Amino acid sequence: MNLVVVGAQWGDEGKGKMVDYFSEDADLVVRFSGGANAGHTIKVEDKTFAVHLIPAGIISPGKTVVLGNGMVIDPASMFEELAKIASQGIDWEGRVVVSDRAHLVLPGYKSEDRTIDEHRARPIGTTGRGIGVAYGKKASRDGVRVADLWDPVVWNALSKSDRDWLEPFKERLASMKVNLADFMMANQDKRILLEGAQGALLDLDHGTYPYVSSGISTSAGAAIGASIGPRRIDKCLGVLKAYQTRVGNGPFPTEMVDGNDVVLADKLRELGHEYGVTTGRPRRIGFLDLVALKYSGWVNSLDGFILSHLNLYDGFESLSVCTAYELDGEEIDYFPSNIADLERVKPVLQTLPGWEGKVADARTWEDMPGGAQKVVEFIEEFTGVPVHGYSVGPLRKETFMKEEPWTVS
Repeated sequence: MNLVVVGAQWGDEGKGKMVDYFSEDADLVVRFSGGANAGHTIKVEDKTFAVHLIPAGIISPGKTVVLGNGMVIDPASMFEELAKIASQGIDWEGRVVVSDRAHLVLPGYKSEDRTIDEHRARPIGTTGRGIGVAYGKKASRDGVRVADLWDPVVWNALSKSDRDWLEPFKERLASMKVNLADFMMANQDKRILLEGAQGALLDLDHGTYPYVSSGISTSAGAAIGASIGPRRIDKCLGVLKAYQTRVGNGPFPTEMVDGNDVVLADKLRELGHEYGVTTGRPRRIGFLDLVALKYSGWVNSLDGFILSHLNLYDGFESLSVCTAYELDGEEIDYFPSNIADLERVKPVLQTLPGWEGKVADARTWEDMPGGAQKVVEFIEEFTGVPVHGYSVGPLRKETFMKEEPWTVS
C-alpha cells in the first residue's frame, strides 16, 4: 500500500510528526519533493530531532528512507544532517537510499538564489538554500543529477571547484544511490509512506504563484517524485493546523494584522513555537482559512485530514474561521488564481464557540470536548473532507486516529 502525507496549507502543519508516527507501521518512507529548505521537528520522549533533507521516518528504528528523484539534494547538508542525528543516537547506516535521478544543489547555487531574490521587484523571501536554482537548472536541462557524478562527460564539464567539492561525496553516495523505479518495483508489496514537503499552497502549479516553492508539494508529486505511477497511490492524507501560518512573503488572506488580532497572533506563535525550523524566522499567523482548505482538499484528492494544534485553543472563549472572501465588495467562495485579487481579498469570518475541558488530554474522539467536536464537524462539512486523525501535542503519544491510515475504504 502507498500512503501519501502532504501539507494542506503553507507548510509547517506538523507533517514531520505525523510521518514519524505513521512510519512505525511502514516498511519504506519516501520523500518525493523539496530540498533543505523544508524542515521537520520531531519529538521522541526527551529528544528533539530537526530534519531538513532526510525523510522524517529515519527516527523510527530499522526503517529504510528514500530521497526521491523529485528532490534536489545538497550532499554537504545531507551528510551534516546524518551526522547530527547519529550524535543523537540514531543509527542510519544502511537505511538511507538516494535516487540516482535526483538533482544536486551545487555551492554556487546558494549565492545565485539570494542574488536572484534580491533583484526581484517583489522578493519572494527565499531561504537562500539554492533550491529554486537547482529546480530551474533541472527544467532548463542544465542540472547535475546524482547519476551524473559517474558520467565522465558531465563530470569533466564541471568546474574544478565543483569537482573538488563533490569528490568527497562520490564514494559515500555510491553505496546509497539506486535506480528508484527498479527499487520501488522490487518493494511494491510493502507498506510505503510517501512524504511531502512544504504545503499545497506553496505548490509550483497550485500555490500562490510566484510566492511558492519550486517543487511539487501536492499529492500528485508523490507519483512523479517517487518513480511510481499515479494509479499506485492508495490513500492521500493532508495535515492542517487549527489556524494558519506562513513563512516569507506572499498573500495571506486571513493574516492577523489588526488590533486584538495581533495579540492573538503573538499568543498562538508562542504557544505553538511558530518559528521556522530552517530559517528561525517567526511565522506569520492567521485564522483558519476554510476556503483555501477546501481548495487544498480538491487539488490533493484528500481522503482525510489530520488536524493539529486544536489543543492551543483550550481555554479560549471562541475561535474564528474564514468561510468566504470579500473581493471588491462582492463575496466569493473560491481561492483566486490572480495574485493581485488574493492580496486584496478580505476574509469573511465566522466565530465558533470554545469548549470546556482539554483537547490536549484527548486520546480518542470520544475524549474530545463536545465544543471541539463541533468545530471538527464544521470543518468537515465545509470542506467535504473527513478528519481522520489528531495531533494534540508535540509527542508521538499525543496523537490518535479516528480512521485506520493503512486501510483503503
